Amino acid sequence: MAGAAEHTFKLHHFLSPKAPAHTQMLVPWAKAVEENSGGSVKIEIFPSMTLGGRPPELIGQVRDGVVDLIWTVNGYTAGLFPRTEVMELPNVYRNDPKAANLALYDMFEDDLRSEYKGVEVMFLHTHAGQGLHTTDKEVRTPDDMKGLRLRTPTRTGAWVIEALGAAPAAMPVPELPTALQKGVIDGAFIPWEIIPPLKIQEQTQYQIEGAGKARFGTAVFQVSMNKDRWESLPEDVQKAFRDASGPEWWGKVGDIWRGTDDFGINFATKAGNTHITLSEEETNAFNEALEPVVNRWVEEVAEKGIDGQALVEKARMLVEKHSN
Repeated sequence: MAGAAEHTFKLHHFLSPKAPAHTQMLVPWAKAVEENSGGSVKIEIFPSMTLGGRPPELIGQVRDGVVDLIWTVNGYTAGLFPRTEVMELPNVYRNDPKAANLALYDMFEDDLRSEYKGVEVMFLHTHAGQGLHTTDKEVRTPDDMKGLRLRTPTRTGAWVIEALGAAPAAMPVPELPTALQKGVIDGAFIPWEIIPPLKIQEQTQYQIEGAGKARFGTAVFQVSMNKDRWESLPEDVQKAFRDASGPEWWGKVGDIWRGTDDFGINFATKAGNTHITLSEEETNAFNEALEPVVNRWVEEVAEKGIDGQALVEKARMLVEKHSN
């Protein structure tokens, strides 16, 4: 009979145990670490905030050592990860989560690591990008957005909404179905993959994206460990985590999120929802309307001494490289 694992970890996150992020990403990653460790590591996953608190508190929980590991959305704590926000921007992130994740991997050591104080990052990733979900409004031009109230998880997402003449409403994704149902908001910027677990097809009629699956920006997520816990681990255990979290995994996570996104939109259309893919011309009109968001971000981070323009150029170059 195998002995008990020598090192046990609690991984806390905000989505349900049925969400693809849990079943297709977090569970396989935890199993890979456990296998790499030869049985000396056990990772217990606690979904749906079962250890207490609200989603924006996850980064504080792991920094304070209340939990060992977390999966969270960087944008839930606005301004805490300003450099990493570059990948959220419209016209930087376009439509390819795998390319975005590999670009984040390439940028991490030189450009991003400094803002992850108190944690050791296992991996970063984006989702397939912000598609527009509306309760009853067909949207084909930036003008069609005027006056709508839309949910977003990030401050860069809020700037996208403002640039299009709509009003942003910030809330963690588990609160979204009720807000749609009660008419508190007219729609949301979220990926398609969240449709099945939250039954978004029941509260919306339209799902809208650009040509070639182009999206209106994205969100960046992290799986991170408490820094003190990480530094207390023997080298072979650290290696078990590192080997499960290399560039191949960052890329694979992009494939996982693309696959779950395709499943989500098919789920909505089968339920009778209308999936609108904008023409090239319509997509370009949105891209033009959203370029000021990139400029706004560059100016904003300059106040923190960050060369945002250089980060934008580097991120675009790396996304292009990994898209080919």
